[in-house]
Amino acid sequence: MSKIVVGLSGGVDSSVTAAILHNSGHEVIGLTLWLMKGKGQCCSEGMTDAAQLCEEMGIDYQVVDSRDVFEKHIINYVVDGYAQGVTPLPCSQCNSTVKFGPMLSYAINEMGADYIATGHYARITHNTDTGRYELRRAIDRNKDQSYFLYDLNQAQLAATKFPLGETTKPETRKIAAELGLHTAEKPESQDLCLVERHGSMKTFLEKYLAPKPGNIVDGTGTVLGQHTGIHNYTIGQRKGLGIAAPNPLYVVGLDVGRNQVIVGERDSVTSSECTVHRVNWVSIAPPTNPIAAEVQIRYRSQAVGATIVPIADANGTGRVKVIFDEPQFGVTPGQAAVWYEDEDSGRVLGGGIIEPVA
Repeated sequence: MSKIVVGLSGGVDSSVTAAILHNSGHEVIGLTLWLMKGKGQCCSEGMTDAAQLCEEMGIDYQVVDSRDVFEKHIINYVVDGYAQGVTPLPCSQCNSTVKFGPMLSYAINEMGADYIATGHYARITHNTDTGRYELRRAIDRNKDQSYFLYDLNQAQLAATKFPLGETTKPETRKIAAELGLHTAEKPESQDLCLVERHGSMKTFLEKYLAPKPGNIVDGTGTVLGQHTGIHNYTIGQRKGLGIAAPNPLYVVGLDVGRNQVIVGERDSVTSSECTVHRVNWVSIAPPTNPIAAEVQIRYRSQAVGATIVPIADANGTGRVKVIFDEPQFGVTPGQAAVWYEDEDSGRVLGGGIIEPVA
């Protein structure tokens, strides 16, 4: 049996993950990353529940202070992104730079573990023909979190277990109840940890970005209204513009240089293609020729047909052009584009961050 460090958030998913592995005979150690500074952070309740769980199971438990790492790689990343007129996706960034990378290093080097495990809904398989570890969608497509995990590298995938990948959420709660876990009926987190901590992304950003009033304009430059800062807007947004118009208007662009929010009707928010940088090829080696795939451009959106075209990049950071089979609404710079082989296999081929339109 293996020594496995389980990342515990204090929720039902990570609790069941620890219990499944413990009951299977593995040596399990619970570990929580303390992420946010200040009083009342969401981590506090989670650490209390995680500690209680480990005590009930009779396993060791540790807390690792990751607040400085979280501030550097997530808080600064989010604030800088919004200030530059993009809408960052902190979860995938957090998984690769705060959770899996540092946690795996600590688990192996400091705790002598063989693997780490988390309560994510995703699957990892090993392709003996290619030698690559492959990331796949969870069986429960409604809970699938592979979109947020596309940036994990081969070493991280090789040393990670996702016990809930073959389990549905109702089954997870049933297991928790059958095992008598005190987290069995604990409500799920409903939003980003930053949002839950501060109430809204707007409130969070107000701590770091001062109001910077400017104009809301249409595509011709005609002033239609005013805004208090472009960081309060995102591509495709319709609500909260404060503009009276014959037809609904949407945010179609954010001009940082002119400090303008650009709006237009719905058809002006669709895109037939986008470029993606910071690409990570997950389940396959980087291709040199275009490939057909199904692309997901936000967490809750449906994957759509597209062609992925590799772009020669002198900087070596990895870029592709995504050409959609049909134009897509609200392609948002800063969000992830993740491409899958198809719905049946659920195999994640790669992903990256959508670039602003030049």
